[in-house]
Amino acid sequence: MRNCRIGQATKSTHTTGPSLLLKRNRQCRGQALVEFTLVAMIFFLLSFAVIDFSWLLFNQMNMQDAVREAARYASTGNHIPNPATPGSNFSRTASITQILEDSATGSNIQSIVISSASGGVGSAGGPGDTVTVKAVCDVPLLTTVLSGIFGANQFNFTVSSTFKNEPFPSSQTN
Repeated sequence: MRNCRIGQATKSTHTTGPSLLLKRNRQCRGQALVEFTLVAMIFFLLSFAVIDFSWLLFNQMNMQDAVREAARYASTGNHIPNPATPGSNFSRTASITQILEDSATGSNIQSIVISSASGGVGSAGGPGDTVTVKAVCDVPLLTTVLSGIFGANQFNFTVSSTFKNEPFPSSQTN
């Protein structure tokens, strides 16, 4: 293999002015372009991988924050007013779900499960009860090149938060 960086070149025959390198080795033409192409492909692949990983991490942190926000609200035993029927409130589980959906802006939530230790799935529990709020989310990849490498166009992840309800009046458990 020929080393093109140390190829011979001839000097110009002009007697005035600085001598110029006129010829380059013809066998080495395009080598820089090929090297750049190989390095650029790896560089862009790694750059897109970092962007996609950051996007996935952002969505996971966003969902975890939304679940914590819903759990903080749920531990108080409060209800959200129902805008469809003035003077009435959502149930506790519907209130928790609404808070979670409002807090998870831009996330694609597939399912939300609220369960308590004493009431089971679908119950937000009573005062002093241990409750778990779990959400499953789908996040699409931003670059299709990486989805071909990983074999999936979107990733599913689950976030959850477990807490103990504060003491609140038993009339708020609905």
